[in-house]
Amino acid sequence: MTRATIELGDVTPHNLQQLKRLNQVVFPVSYNDKFYKDILEAGELAKLAYYNDIVVGAVCCRIDILDGSRRLYIMTLGCLAPYRKRGIGTKMLEHVLNFVEKDGDFHSIFLHVQVNNQSAIDFYKKFGFEIVETKEQYYKRIEPADAHVLMKLLRTQRSGNDPEK
Repeated sequence: MTRATIELGDVTPHNLQQLKRLNQVVFPVSYNDKFYKDILEAGELAKLAYYNDIVVGAVCCRIDILDGSRRLYIMTLGCLAPYRKRGIGTKMLEHVLNFVEKDGDFHSIFLHVQVNNQSAIDFYKKFGFEIVETKEQYYKRIEPADAHVLMKLLRTQRSGNDPEK
């Protein structure tokens, strides 16, 4: 049996509809037209995941600036249920981690996860993300409405008590 191939591809006007359908299936929230318009401008920060040439997942990020620090916000990272646990989410997250590492000027990566989505929480924790706060009533029209904020610090301010030295 041949091994499955997992590849990431750009989001273009031609496949934007596939991204919309995927997000409708994977996520309990719906995204507006502005979200998709911005995704077309996102370049490396938005990717479709192909499993044997079938679109099965996607990751969409944006850059936020908070207190002068650039932070990468993962808006969506999801995969169709039958294709989970096959390394697709890992491939998408590794793409994001490589992007911020190459760039070198990001303070952190963060995202929101519904408080009851334990598999997503466990997935991100494997990559060094931690729950830093819980926002009540973050989501509208879905239960539970609360979300954890997960964050991965990328670089700490250089200080005199750096244990690396």
